[in-house]
Amino acid sequence: MAERSTPDEKAVQGKSMEDKTVVRQPQKRDLTMGNVTSTMLLFAVPMILGNVLQQCYNLADTWIVGKFVGSGALAAVGSAYTLMTFLTSIITGMCMGGGALFSICYGRRDIRKMKEYMVSSFVLILGITVLLTAVSFAFLHPVLRLMQIPLDVYDMMYDYMWIILFGLPFIFLYNYFAFLLRSVGNSVTPLVFLGVSTVLNIGLDYVFVAVFEWNVEGAAIATVLAQIISGIGIAVYSFARETMLRLKREELRVNGGMLGEIFSYSGATGVQQSVMNFGILMVQGLVNSFGTAVMAAFAAGVKIDTLAYMPAQEFGNAYSIFISQNYGAGKKDRIRKGSKSAVVVVLLFCLAASAVVFLLARQLMGIFISPGETEIINIGAGYLQIEGACYCGIGILFLLYGYFRAVEKPKISLLLTVISLGTRVALAYACAPAFGVGAIWWAIPIGWALADVTGAVLIRAVNTGKKKCKNI
Repeated sequence: MAERSTPDEKAVQGKSMEDKTVVRQPQKRDLTMGNVTSTMLLFAVPMILGNVLQQCYNLADTWIVGKFVGSGALAAVGSAYTLMTFLTSIITGMCMGGGALFSICYGRRDIRKMKEYMVSSFVLILGITVLLTAVSFAFLHPVLRLMQIPLDVYDMMYDYMWIILFGLPFIFLYNYFAFLLRSVGNSVTPLVFLGVSTVLNIGLDYVFVAVFEWNVEGAAIATVLAQIISGIGIAVYSFARETMLRLKREELRVNGGMLGEIFSYSGATGVQQSVMNFGILMVQGLVNSFGTAVMAAFAAGVKIDTLAYMPAQEFGNAYSIFISQNYGAGKKDRIRKGSKSAVVVVLLFCLAASAVVFLLARQLMGIFISPGETEIINIGAGYLQIEGACYCGIGILFLLYGYFRAVEKPKISLLLTVISLGTRVALAYACAPAFGVGAIWWAIPIGWALADVTGAVLIRAVNTGKKKCKNI
């Protein structure tokens, strides 16, 4: 497999000398060259490991709080995780959309335009992050009431969320620079910073909760401190070590003409990610109405569920960067080969995860729940066995999201998300009162399946140039 740290001379003919800067860095890969399968896999592995570490932020909170504080605190932190996932998905989605634009420019070897995107998107997404943080603080009580948080865990969840919200700007910093580095082929450095902050988070979690007995507030403080380290650290590294990305004083200006384009592209991806998690938040509200036992089971089950299909999700993100670089470089044949290979890889990932989760559902629940809590374990195992049997559905959906985002069709990704989550929420609310929580669990894979079918039809339409997709 060929590895390159910078564009070759032919690819950058006609660009400025600044655009030809060559700095060899072994952690960077040129995704427009080499064997498609091994290139994607080697690029995806650090991203997968990074997401594992990111889940460890939440797993550490869940495990330590559940063991040392109790099931009520577990329910509070679990519901807070769902709410925070929704909030951070807006930020992450916009950074992801910006990363797609960076990747396309890098594939075209247009570094000057990429820098213009960098400055304008940074200012835009930072502004949205600050606004989101302020609104979240102002409306925290109404949101918790809307989520139907039981009174016995309400105060704990409020205290936890009030501290966690201070981490939103640093979540932006980490994700912005992580997607920037990945767009130029560096998926290793984001993993390093996430690894350091995760180890710090787990250590501080134990000290603050188990030793100092600060309860859920201690877990929240540990997470925010870890986010500060990862956010500031990766930002400093990006400009200190990535010479190609360094900005001159005259480049530190916002291109007003680009703001609309960036907002349209990043906004569509941000909305897509937030719609996905808003649907989950609505489901969480319905789950909460069934009581603390179901709430705690769902909190633990979602953690396991998310970790199980996470390799497919991150491979889908790596596949998206692979497609966007090759889309920018005009390598259509490489895109076709990469897409076929990606489907095979994701199905293998998902089949393996399905087997493990389906067969070991009760044992996996036991990681978070004490053996004596049999009701919670039984409810959670039922959830995991239904979802675990259907991971191939969401695996394919992640590839569809990534493909449309990479070929400048982010609105189709949004459409598929609306179909998936709309189906999930509608079926859950319509059927759960009559059939119980099992209806909520079954609504999820049904939504995945409908979105997959729609995506398959649309991807064929886009590739054959049908008129109906030109303006999507």
